[in-house]
Amino acid sequence: MKIVMAVIKPFKLDEVRDALDAIGVHGLTVTEVKGYGRQKGHTELYRGAEYSVSFLPKLKIEAAVRAEFVDRTVDAISAAARTGHIGDGKIFVGPIDQAIRIRTGECDADAL
Repeated sequence: MKIVMAVIKPFKLDEVRDALDAIGVHGLTVTEVKGYGRQKGHTELYRGAEYSVSFLPKLKIEAAVRAEFVDRTVDAISAAARTGHIGDGKIFVGPIDQAIRIRTGECDADAL
């Protein structure tokens, strides 16, 4: 089992969710986050004053998948979240030692 975490632009969420649903990944956790990467934020103009926005709004999505679904999941997220512009985000993949479905007590792959 693996956890696939991606940080994406907020307006890409529906496309990413639809892409994951199409490949059979149905569970997803979404968190509103702020951050920056190479773009280092940007400047905005408000009531005639320019100010710097260091942390940009992003969404962090997390999906627990079976190991054999990792490549498909990463490909689906990459294709759906890509705009071709700076700030498209990142994808991280890590191991899951144990998963338990609280309602039934099912463990590991059965809990996904």
